Amino acid sequence: MFGFEGGETAETVTRKKGYLKDAQAHWKFLTHYDLSTIKTKGQLCNMIKVRAGLSDDQALKDVDAWMRGKNF
Repeated sequence: MFGFEGGETAETVTRKKGYLKDAQAHWKFLTHYDLSTIKTKGQLCNMIKVRAGLSDDQALKDVDAWMRGKNF
């Protein structure tokens, strides 16, 4: 999701770096390392749920709202 796979275009790398910084600004408790290990929306939801002490439903709503309009 935020990690780089190699062979990606400069545009894709720039977009992912922007999303990573945006996620860190939105959820202050996420580190660069945390985000670089997240590969799926489910992993992001789970990390938000655990770190923020949210329910599954609330974490999913928060992540869905944050992801709106983004192209991963």
